[in-house]
Amino acid sequence: MKQTLIKNAKIVNEGKTIVGDILIEGEFIKAIEPSISAKSSDVLVIDAEGKHLLPGAIDDQVHFREPGLTNKATIATESKAAIAGGITSFIEMPNTVPQTTTVENLEAKFDIAAKTSYANYSFMFGGTNNNLDEILKVDPKTVAGLKLFLGSSTGNMLVDDPKILEAIFKSTKMVISVHCEDEGTIRKNLEEYKSQFGDDIPIKYHPIIRSEEACYLSSSKAIELAKKTGARLHIFHLSTGKETNLFTNKIPLKDKKITSEVCIHHLWFNSDDYEKKGTLIKWNPAVKTEKDRLQIWEALLDDRIDVIATDHAPHTWEEKQNVYTKAPSGGPLVQHALPALLEMYHRGKISIEKIVEKNAHNPAILFEVEKRGYIKPGYYADLVLVDLNNPWTVTKDNILYKCGWSPFEGTTFRSRITHTFLNGALVYQNQKVSEVKHSKRLTFNR
Repeated sequence: MKQTLIKNAKIVNEGKTIVGDILIEGEFIKAIEPSISAKSSDVLVIDAEGKHLLPGAIDDQVHFREPGLTNKATIATESKAAIAGGITSFIEMPNTVPQTTTVENLEAKFDIAAKTSYANYSFMFGGTNNNLDEILKVDPKTVAGLKLFLGSSTGNMLVDDPKILEAIFKSTKMVISVHCEDEGTIRKNLEEYKSQFGDDIPIKYHPIIRSEEACYLSSSKAIELAKKTGARLHIFHLSTGKETNLFTNKIPLKDKKITSEVCIHHLWFNSDDYEKKGTLIKWNPAVKTEKDRLQIWEALLDDRIDVIATDHAPHTWEEKQNVYTKAPSGGPLVQHALPALLEMYHRGKISIEKIVEKNAHNPAILFEVEKRGYIKPGYYADLVLVDLNNPWTVTKDNILYKCGWSPFEGTTFRSRITHTFLNGALVYQNQKVSEVKHSKRLTFNR
């Protein structure tokens, strides 16, 4: 069985950093010791002196656009970018074409990923106002969870019938992940600004149209319903300081019934950045004020917010150049999320141990991912080697997204991912992703 020995690494796991060696055998971590010697010349030895070894990140929210929107992205292109960015497992969203709202469509996506994904994969099943029967057919042991849009209608995926919503919350044992923005509030705000500006609304009004009120109203209603029904609720991409007060840090994550996530863009950007970045940082929910950003950071660090994700959602450059009402929301992030977080470590904002907790350990706990998210013997060897002192600048030449652009273009990061291991195989080194695929479908301890 093939063995790899990583020597002298600063191993980051479960709140500690220790220097040691890791032996990988086949797909799994075999041993972690202060010093391990190679038993034969067949062992691949990698000297990680001075580098940090992290568990591969598990991104619980991406949009890879396949099937149906492959002019923007594919599972192959975006999973390759994820591997280069230290994300070894992803959970993809249901708003593709066709939407993942039937078991048949779900299995079709698994078939695509099995053939083309460079990273480990799972999908969320989508809920609508009329597919409860399909939701009940889904086996929670084989799928990451259920995704509901409680605002920002995508096709017919806006679930706005209160009776249906309550029935879904009562009926499924899956983690229910929700996009929370109140549609009525947004529509009212949008019409007000369209009456002033037509379709060419200045982008600076985006966080006022998709307001704090719209987010809080929807989030608080979802939480109220979860408490009433006992559902397991996970609220995606918090964007306001006010919402952070809806969550607790008084119990361990494994015991929480209501959890939350923040995305890279809401930790990095604020509303002042619209002037320079324009629609490139148009997301739903919107990037909001610096006060909101700081309050989100506070909640992340004190464990009211449980997970860091990307909401990677690419659109073409041409689409993003449209006027406000026609420019789609979303942007590509999987290649640059971990370097951005490590930049925040350099700035004294967050420890490396906390980064690992929020983007590897906690997604594994929250979604009960089997044998991933930690550096432990018996776990899959999904590992990322990072050099904290190897600066590089994001340019068009080194962007791997199919859309070819990044909101981080021109940014210099001080840390570089040098190696990524997936299921024991070295799949990224020397700024190149291996064309040999070693990905697996995620499994769950449920």
